[in-house]
This record gives sequence, C-alpha cells and structure tokens, in this order.
Amino acid sequence: MVLQLVVGTGLMILSIIVAGLSFWVMEVMMLRMTPWFLREPHRPKLILALALAALWSMWLVTAGVWVWAIAFRAIGLFPDMETAVYFSLVAFTTLGFGDVLLPKDWQLLGGMAAANGLLNFGLLVAVMLDALRHVRRSQIEAREQQHPRAARVDALTRQDQAAKSGRRLS
Repeated sequence: MVLQLVVGTGLMILSIIVAGLSFWVMEVMMLRMTPWFLREPHRPKLILALALAALWSMWLVTAGVWVWAIAFRAIGLFPDMETAVYFSLVAFTTLGFGDVLLPKDWQLLGGMAAANGLLNFGLLVAVMLDALRHVRRSQIEAREQQHPRAARVDALTRQDQAAKSGRRLS
C-alpha cells in the first residue's frame, strides 16, 4: 500500500508539473499575442482564443493520461501500451467503465489517477476562463481607448443591463 501511495503521489506531482509548465508556455504565448488580440475585429479573435484554449485543454488532458499510462506500462500492470492508455484515460476522466482493472496490489493507483484527473480538469476550467476573461477585458479596454464614443455606449449598455438584473454598478 505504501508503494502505491508513493508511486501515485509521484505521478500526481509529475502531472501537475507538466500542467504548470504548460500554463507557463500558454501565458508567454498569450502575452506575445496580446497586441494582435487587441486590434479589431475582436470577436473573431475571441473565438480563435476559445478554440486555442480548447485545443490546449485537450493536449493537457492527453499529456496527463500519457504520464499515467507510461507509468502503468513501466510497472508492468498491463500487457500492452494500448490497454495502459485506455485504462489511464478512463481513470483520469473518472469514467470508470470497469472493463479493464488494475491488479489487486495496485488498485489505489486507479483512484489516484481519477483524483489527479479531477484536479487537472478544475485547473483547466479555471485557467481557461481566466485567459478568456483577460482577453475580452483587454479588448474592451482597447476599444474604449480607441473609440471614446463607443465606450460611452458600452457604459450605458452595462448600466442598462445592470438595472434590468437589479444589480448596482460601482
């Protein structure tokens, strides 16, 4: 049991390090692309940012699945890489079909892979939403600087929307 916990903890840490490095690369790319995102037209670029964030998310899940699959195969828990990847994907996404199982001595790793997947998905959603919010906020600020008249219309629209929803703008 202790060996399973050590191996699982190590794999979780490795997966989080891969995610952290990926977040760093994404942040550098976003900083480099900011001037382009701020030039009009904004909406198509926001759609592109969403598409890129979705692709990045899929890559990050794939990377996490491969970290676990390579470890499962290296330990010798599955006869081939395809089965190791399949089990890793099912565990990481918390589907848990139950058609492929770990040997009894290593069952804790399945739960740890699922916990790692839950953690990664939470981080993905948080980072993706933050990146898109940052892009959109920067676009609105750039528009307000370039078109002061449009900024007044946007401000009135926000006030109107707030009034309809019963919120107060500060």
